Amino acid sequence: MKRPEAAPSLKDIMATINHEELGKLFSPPLAQTLPTVHGKYLHWSELRHRDPPEGFDHKLWWATIKLARSQPRKVIPLQDAGGTNFSFGMPDMVLEMLYKIDGKATGQVAISDQITNPDTRNRYIVSSLILEAIRSSQLEGASTSRKVASNMLRSGRKPKDRNQRMILNNYLAMRHIRDIKGEDLIPERVLELHKMVTDQTLEDSAAAGKLQTNEDERVRVFDNKSGKILHVPPSVDQLPGRLKALCVFANEEHTGSNFIHPIIKAIILHFWIGFDHPFEDGNGRLARALFYWSMLRQNYWLFEFLSISGNIRKAPAKYGYAYLYSETDENDLTYFIIQQLQVIISSIADLEKHLHKKIQQVAVLEGKLKKIGKFNHRQLALLSHALRGYRDGYTIGSHQRSHGIAYATARADLLTLQTHDLLFRGSEKSKAMRFYPVENLNEIIRKLSA
Repeated sequence: MKRPEAAPSLKDIMATINHEELGKLFSPPLAQTLPTVHGKYLHWSELRHRDPPEGFDHKLWWATIKLARSQPRKVIPLQDAGGTNFSFGMPDMVLEMLYKIDGKATGQVAISDQITNPDTRNRYIVSSLILEAIRSSQLEGASTSRKVASNMLRSGRKPKDRNQRMILNNYLAMRHIRDIKGEDLIPERVLELHKMVTDQTLEDSAAAGKLQTNEDERVRVFDNKSGKILHVPPSVDQLPGRLKALCVFANEEHTGSNFIHPIIKAIILHFWIGFDHPFEDGNGRLARALFYWSMLRQNYWLFEFLSISGNIRKAPAKYGYAYLYSETDENDLTYFIIQQLQVIISSIADLEKHLHKKIQQVAVLEGKLKKIGKFNHRQLALLSHALRGYRDGYTIGSHQRSHGIAYATARADLLTLQTHDLLFRGSEKSKAMRFYPVENLNEIIRKLSA
């Protein structure tokens, strides 16, 4: 990845054009030029490689697009290191994506009864928390596999290395966010959250939960391959004031003439932490955590079940360039907003596919088990998991954590399955009872249901 060439400002272009070019700038049909090109919100570094309209050079073409993007714009408190505010526009593509997300987030998700039903929602929330914790950590370099990490979180065992510690930290932080979603954001709470996501993972353990204070050790964002600097965050002396400004923005009611759509507000918080990079490490994980906090605070319940980091991880360059394009085009946050809205829509689509798959699996399993006995949704989920080849065993604690239930309920679930000879209790000498699927579980279920 390389830092894109800074986009020419409309002011600079206007200062150099002649009367003939000025006439072209405001003549039809270019007077109705859209802020996008073929549906894409292009940066100057992309536009200059495309063929301009007849009679236009690239800078004049760029000027027409910048004019279209200039009104209306919303200026936000976030400033660059030089004191210039960031702002964003609302092109049609942004309005359309917000409409789609709002429709999904208010209950129109396919098979939504699985996540609105009190009997099943906890299992999906736990699975979502685990997935986001894993993907967010992997995005920051953690190399542990999803299977190993998921087993660690469900079993409650201690992490074996820094990679697994990162994932555990993210999981605990995401759970914590659910608990504090109704509380105002204050600097101390942000520091606490950062300490949670970086606990026992930093080279300097004392840096967890502390803003950087030494300018000589100030972090920079580098390209991993070339080693060139991509982003220089604001100086350390600005960080306390910038964090306070972030909290004020996060808590403010943006209504009336000051209205900012709740999803865009959460995306801005995400960008803000990434731009300021106030901590030695863990800035990305913290940024995405604050995004979730803001969405849940603003009653977007669907986001309890979404993992955005997985889709960011699929295209990390787009994520990085969304930051850089915003920074190198007169602080135009629209680039980052569009990229994150696309991530959210993809994440909702993934959730719908996942729910559909799970419903089909449970339906098939229920059909097989209906003649054996009556099993609840948690037991069906465990058997479905076991049928996919899981052989590490289940404890009362792991079953309890997977479904967010009481210890006694989890114990009863497993003992019932043991009674029906679908699980057997291991012989290990340990405090925790461990249950394993019987051999040829699928064949046994098929015979019992015949």
